[in-house]
Amino acid sequence: MTTPKLLNRLTFRQLQVFQAVYDQHSYSRAAERLGLTQPAVSSQIRQLEQALGQPLFKYAGRTLHVLPAADTLAASAEAIFGQVSRLQMALSDMAGTITGDLDIAAVSTAQYVVPHLLARFRAHYPNIRVRLRVCNRSQALERLAECRDDLVIMARVPVDEDLVFMPLLDNEMIPVVWPGHPLLSARAPTLEDFARHYVLTREPGSGVRSAFEELAAAQDIRLAHTIELGTNEAVKQGVMAQLGVAVLPRLAVRLEIEAGLLTELALPGFPLRHSWCTVHPRTRFPTPATELFLRFVREHLADFHDHFNAPPRPLPNHGVACLPLGS
Repeated sequence: MTTPKLLNRLTFRQLQVFQAVYDQHSYSRAAERLGLTQPAVSSQIRQLEQALGQPLFKYAGRTLHVLPAADTLAASAEAIFGQVSRLQMALSDMAGTITGDLDIAAVSTAQYVVPHLLARFRAHYPNIRVRLRVCNRSQALERLAECRDDLVIMARVPVDEDLVFMPLLDNEMIPVVWPGHPLLSARAPTLEDFARHYVLTREPGSGVRSAFEELAAAQDIRLAHTIELGTNEAVKQGVMAQLGVAVLPRLAVRLEIEAGLLTELALPGFPLRHSWCTVHPRTRFPTPATELFLRFVREHLADFHDHFNAPPRPLPNHGVACLPLGS
């Protein structure tokens, strides 16, 4: 079939229906997602297969199998919809009303940074709808593999040529104790001394826990007394309650350290340093809103570095009231 004939027979609606079936691996779930009947979805896929001259899906029992032509079409459909989205963004820019959606997943340590980035971004582009999901490292890796978000923000990015990443800010992890803890008066305390106390940790899969455990293993130190609390906030409160000691991101505890509620303990090998990065699969074309966010962050990184490396203080006013448009 020649290209002109294919162009004349393909429709955006067919590609939308195809994309839903491809993503959902089900005609019925695709129909529910699109608000169509299942026969309508089947009809669109049948017409698309006739236009392409190749089958896309095959049912074996109740299981829908994706055929090679569907994988090829899926990549092209994503590129086509990406170009249409860019066109819409360009037209919105010309009209002065840039719109779009931005879905971000961030590891829990980054929750002390990402809202600052989003606040400044939304001040410039109030019509961009932003959704932020906070999760642990293992969940972030799972979401990244499944392409469930426009961007994932995490530290310790896996070594993978199929991933595109951009460093943001340093994530320093430090040992913290309560004021008056015996280790503060010890002469040259070590990680082994630290590990003799109850150590408060996050759940398995946490980036902070993994980094700390790797350091302990490298020094052949056993963490024999641990209490798992599950969130950075719970761990922080636990240290302040004198339940145990912990390793936490500096940005998570800088206000408490400034207020004298927690104290950083000087230990060899600390702080542990990893950079938070934006990450997305190379095969996932960034949406216009995603490209806009990445460009905005790159242009303002120096300001954020200055803010987070200085003593705690409010960010400069961005001049935009946090009210919905039209209020």
